[in-house]
Amino acid sequence: MLVPLSWLKDYVDIDDVTPDELEEKLFSCGFEVEEKYEVGHDISNVVVGLVKTCEPIEGTHLHLCTVDAGKHGTFQICCGADNVEAGKKFPLALVGATVYATAKDHKTVEGVMTINAGKLRGYDSFGMLCSGVEIGVTEEMFKGAGYNGLLVLPDDCVPGEDVKPIVGIDDWIFDVSITANRPDCQSIFGIAREVAAVLEKPVKEPALDYTETDVKKDGFKVTVEAPDLCPRYISHYVYDVKISESPQWMKRRLALVGCSAISNMVDITNYILKELGQPMHAFDESFIEGNAINVRRAADGEKIVTLDEKEFTLNSNNLVICDGKKPVALAGIMGGLNSEILDTTSAVLFESAKFAHDNIRISSKELGQVSDASARYAKGVDEYATVMAMKRALHLVEELNCGKISSTHFDVNTGNSVDTTPLTVSVKKVNAVLGITVPDKDIVRILTNLNFAPVLNGDELTLNVPAYREDMATYQDVAEEVIRMYGYDKIIPTFIPTAEVTSGGYNLRQKTELKIKNALCAQGAFEGVHYSFFSPSDLDLIKLPEDAPERHAIKLINPINIDLSLMRTTLAPQMITAISKNQKRGILSGRIYELGNKFIPGELPLTEYPDERETICIGIFGDDEDFFTLKGLTDTVAKALDIEFEYESETLSFLHPYRTAKVMCNGEGIGYLGQLSYEIQNETDMRVPAYIAEIDLASLVKYYGKDRHFVPLPKFLEEKRDLCFVMNKDITCAQIEKAIKGACDYITKIDLFDVYEGVQLGADKKSMAFSVVFTPKDTEFTADFVDGLVNDILDVLKEKYDVTLRA
Repeated sequence: MLVPLSWLKDYVDIDDVTPDELEEKLFSCGFEVEEKYEVGHDISNVVVGLVKTCEPIEGTHLHLCTVDAGKHGTFQICCGADNVEAGKKFPLALVGATVYATAKDHKTVEGVMTINAGKLRGYDSFGMLCSGVEIGVTEEMFKGAGYNGLLVLPDDCVPGEDVKPIVGIDDWIFDVSITANRPDCQSIFGIAREVAAVLEKPVKEPALDYTETDVKKDGFKVTVEAPDLCPRYISHYVYDVKISESPQWMKRRLALVGCSAISNMVDITNYILKELGQPMHAFDESFIEGNAINVRRAADGEKIVTLDEKEFTLNSNNLVICDGKKPVALAGIMGGLNSEILDTTSAVLFESAKFAHDNIRISSKELGQVSDASARYAKGVDEYATVMAMKRALHLVEELNCGKISSTHFDVNTGNSVDTTPLTVSVKKVNAVLGITVPDKDIVRILTNLNFAPVLNGDELTLNVPAYREDMATYQDVAEEVIRMYGYDKIIPTFIPTAEVTSGGYNLRQKTELKIKNALCAQGAFEGVHYSFFSPSDLDLIKLPEDAPERHAIKLINPINIDLSLMRTTLAPQMITAISKNQKRGILSGRIYELGNKFIPGELPLTEYPDERETICIGIFGDDEDFFTLKGLTDTVAKALDIEFEYESETLSFLHPYRTAKVMCNGEGIGYLGQLSYEIQNETDMRVPAYIAEIDLASLVKYYGKDRHFVPLPKFLEEKRDLCFVMNKDITCAQIEKAIKGACDYITKIDLFDVYEGVQLGADKKSMAFSVVFTPKDTEFTADFVDGLVNDILDVLKEKYDVTLRA
């Protein structure tokens, strides 16, 4: 926010404070000055010059002038401006001065130049008489500066004086960053209150007095149909309006903060926006039909054309200001073209209101219409400023003599007071937050300077919180106010009571996560990271039924957009999207994993924090990948935890009906894996098959840090046998592996290396080939002994699943 030093001085006596000191003070009390600069920082060595003589140079448009520069001397200057004449005073850039270089149109600045002595048409010239543009002054900042010629200075200027203070470019601008919790400081006067407090000086309020006449606007009424979006709406009728230019002081101040002057009535509203932080609007009363103002939600499909001649189609989420027949303003954003102030305006209705900041922000974003008013409302406006702004506007109308103030005044509100509110806190608690003991007298002094009117009674501190300080609600807020004025440098660094000195390093959870990640990376997988939010359409993508627990998701109150409006209950949709995006970009093979949280609510709406369950999701894709390579990656996770997974047949809405398995650990279901269904692959424009697994790591926390037991290498040679079995198609690999392990105590490793289906086996049959490793314990294996073990396996498989050895 731009804060001119000269404007600030209206409210606080800071003539004894340098710009550097003021910047430091603002920073010390929590307001960062992002930039500080002098308005005329590029202009130097430009003084008042009195033209003593002015003679035309024959055959040219030039004049040869003798210019008195006071203590700097008298100089001969060649000048081509059409308004140079003897007896007038102009800015004179001495030799060595810096001014702005202009284009041929004498209006466009092209950079900074240094003035040197030179010759024009054979005549020596020791300096340059300047226009307003050349010294960085506009018509709004100084009357006459917009003329395409020399800038004429007042007659009472003294030759040789620095021109900067005369034209106002010695002013300083502070670009102050305002934190989100202090919307009351989004104004010049709001910053002035803080400056007064930190410098321990009194603050002078802007004049708010005005005189009403007996004139009334008969039959006029104001109604608010949406008090939840507009808790306070103030309207006042002003008649006998005379539209004209604003006075120079007002135009200059508006220019310094980046606003263009339009007309006195419009400028008053813009001036108050910058001065008090309250957006206002003025309606031409002659365009208000039905003798009424109504604040309501827009009807779906209703249209309005705003002051910038843009047409918008509205819906019931948008708030509009209407007369008796039609919308005349988009509330909090911009007025309507059908009620703008014109040169012929003779009566106005002033508006000062508080609108719900979230509604204005959302409407502004949805409509793509941003204004100074909407930006200010989006940060929050307090009702104290709403009331104060109307009084200030009416005072300025009277001060500028541009209208008469009627007695027709409406203040429609929900009963919120603009008086102070009592807040009682414990001094001990305040000091406990700070970790130091601030003397009572300093606490009282600081809070008095901040206009809280504190009363201290033992440990009980009672404040009278002004209505503009909506951020003050708890003793923590009071502690913040005290310390930012007392000085953050006085805080003594200490450990919190539960702190302990450690040698650093990873904790068990972090070590285990890193072990899992390293194991997957060793298998060629890359880590992916996604937002913790997803879209309702993501749940539709994976074809979940309406009663699926994953649809029981937490909705964000204030989402960035609809695609990030739910806390995710599964990691699968984002992994599917990542695989699809890779394939669309020509990457046709890859392995990705994500280790993150999903958020499972106990009930909705939330009454307690959701269960944040750590989950790992693995996605693979490519012609060389299949169900079993994905299973190998899930087994990699199990191996990293020194546990084993079992697999059972499963059916999920988004996976292939015959290539899906449930992941089990000691009888507990902890996840799934499988191939994406062809339907989803087609919908997401995938060109190669994709497979996905999701494992609930939160269920495996009990295995983190599991003790590993050393098993010595076998003394005797291991035996390996490849066994190919024929079985029914509905029998799973996991069932066979489990049966094999249960049939023999000597088995240390089982690997599936082939699956085959064909007419030779029969329509309902398949074969699976396993490599089985037998490890001897105390005695060496013999061929007959191993054959016996194999026969035991065949007997168990035959008995359980009617499995036979393939010939």
